[in-house]
Amino acid sequence: MKRLLLSLLFINYYLLFTFCVAQNTDLQKAVTRYKKAAVVTAAATKTSHKDAIAKDVVTKGTLTMKKPADVGITIDGGKDQLLMHGSEFTMVVKGKSHKTSSDRNPQFATFQAVFEYILKGGDGDLSKYSDLAITRQGNNIVLTITPQADTKKAQRRMIFSSFVLTIDSRTSEIKSLRMNERGGYTEYTFTGYKFS
Repeated sequence: MKRLLLSLLFINYYLLFTFCVAQNTDLQKAVTRYKKAAVVTAAATKTSHKDAIAKDVVTKGTLTMKKPADVGITIDGGKDQLLMHGSEFTMVVKGKSHKTSSDRNPQFATFQAVFEYILKGGDGDLSKYSDLAITRQGNNIVLTITPQADTKKAQRRMIFSSFVLTIDSRTSEIKSLRMNERGGYTEYTFTGYKFS
């Protein structure tokens, strides 16, 4: 009986390991196009949803990604921005700037690692990030980052409860970035990519 249980346990771990490796391989293949691109641009649409408000706010802008670690989403002529420059993050909302870094604010560490991985065209290892789940949904690779906190107080202070990034595995294009927060979400969708 013990041997049977050990065999089943081994098979279970083996299948889980194989599944995780397959998901990472799918992601790596999906982002290889970024290896040769120094700059990637796209049109961006921002949808702000608040549970307490019936109508979503939709605005337009651009996405710009530059090697080695610059990501910028600029909306409504710069009134709203989400900027990543290495470990430094700047969020501009209605002209008011908020700054943090993945060093000071650990909820952004995996977010930074994922975008650096994409910009490197899949070079690197994301397996060490326990708050990252990678799944395949049809032709899309979905990365879900669920930041963890050491205490309930730290959990309450987190701005975002999760980040969901969807990548089209056929075109390497990031289709959407959704940032879930208490009482709603902000979702960016991207179209019209140019890789140069």
